[in-house]
Amino acid sequence: MPPKKRSALIKPAILIELACHTCMGTALGLGFAFALTQLDAFGISRLIAHSLDPHMTFMVFVGALTLSFAVGSTLTGFVFTMMEER
Repeated sequence: MPPKKRSALIKPAILIELACHTCMGTALGLGFAFALTQLDAFGISRLIAHSLDPHMTFMVFVGALTLSFAVGSTLTGFVFTMMEER
């Protein structure tokens, strides 16, 4: 009986590429959140400063923005990687 081979659905190279896309999305989200909160073009920093708990509001805003960028870039990277594999 031949030994069972590991499934070729998940390759280590694909996981490394997804991790790279996640890191890039996280960095981009943090940079965008920094720009929105420090450059008061849209009044976001004034809204955060006048909230009941500005520190927690700031953390939730930055976290949500960073998470959305990270998830979006991970999914986009997954699609691009799967299209390359075809």
